[in-house]
Amino acid sequence: MRITDIKTYPLWVGRRNLLVVKVETDAGIYGLGESGLSFRELAVVGAIKHYREWLIGRDPLQRGRLWQEMYRSQYFEGGRVLLTAQSAIDIALHDIAGKALGVPVYQLLGGKQRDSVPCFATAPGETMEEMLNNARLLWEAGWRVIRATPLVPNRTDPNVFEPRESLAHTAEGMIRLRAMLGGAAVLGLDYHTRLSVAEAASFCQRLPSGTLDFLEEPIRDETPEAYTALRKLTNVPFAVGEEFSSKWAYLPFIEQHLTDFARVDVCNVGGLTEAMKVAGWAEAHYIDLMPHNPLGPVCTAATVHLAAATPNFAWLEARESPTEQIYGNEADALFPVRPTYVGSSIPVSDAPGLGVEFNEELAQTHTWHYFDPPHWRRTDGSVTNW
Repeated sequence: MRITDIKTYPLWVGRRNLLVVKVETDAGIYGLGESGLSFRELAVVGAIKHYREWLIGRDPLQRGRLWQEMYRSQYFEGGRVLLTAQSAIDIALHDIAGKALGVPVYQLLGGKQRDSVPCFATAPGETMEEMLNNARLLWEAGWRVIRATPLVPNRTDPNVFEPRESLAHTAEGMIRLRAMLGGAAVLGLDYHTRLSVAEAASFCQRLPSGTLDFLEEPIRDETPEAYTALRKLTNVPFAVGEEFSSKWAYLPFIEQHLTDFARVDVCNVGGLTEAMKVAGWAEAHYIDLMPHNPLGPVCTAATVHLAAATPNFAWLEARESPTEQIYGNEADALFPVRPTYVGSSIPVSDAPGLGVEFNEELAQTHTWHYFDPPHWRRTDGSVTNW
């Protein structure tokens, strides 16, 4: 069996762009992958075109070797664009291998540890009351792990985010959320790298002990020493790693236990080949996976197989819930077979490969839309993180 073509489909689905990758073979078996570099899909398309030139004619079952060759045979190794391209191809190669052998992908990763994958949902809200109402809606629908997002009082300009103004208001919201749902709820907050060390410490110190079960990405991750400093200032568990490309980015965060939950993104970190290495490494340090999953059905399916095969797993991020629907009805037509939720979990598919089908003909009628995240500024006009 040999690779005959690699096709890319950057397309708008629901409320965002997705980049679906199809690897075809001369045996008539194809595999699907997905890239995780949101808002920069066309850059990844260019990288995949470079890989395609020499991947055609190669054996798709040699996943580990091809991963090494993609990474090491170009001198300028790594980086988010190249690793997300590798991720999509690697996931597609796992899909091909599973179909060729007649087994689900989790069998290629060591077998099934669980029959269903527990998930967490997000309770968004521009106001505290909206956030609390969304959290109550999730709780009443059976979701027991709920993540909130930062709040800013009296926000009038959606393009302005002042970190200091959010601290006290968000802390009050988390205290009220804990009081409303009680001790049985697992509660998290995603600050999306918007704080400095001092701001993150100030926020945590406003919370009574036990308010949060995890604080996600409070500061940027380029400098692991900053997380070392922050760890000394709070005992709130951290969830970090959704932006990491390759296992090397995880090295200080695992070895120095700078995160308590590894936010592995299979579509960024290097695909399933690299994600399984991070999972085993994290297991040795008693760190659970809490995968990042904001993309499409191919990413969800690949991550479900990762979760199924991993003993040290906590929860999978869900973006389809009573409070969020990022795909809309378009996903049903584009992906007629895809992971589906049963309550707050996803049953593990036993279909060969990933268990996803893709309507390629329909995808050709979709177009990529230019779409950038908000370019936020502070009240003084300076740039801040979205």
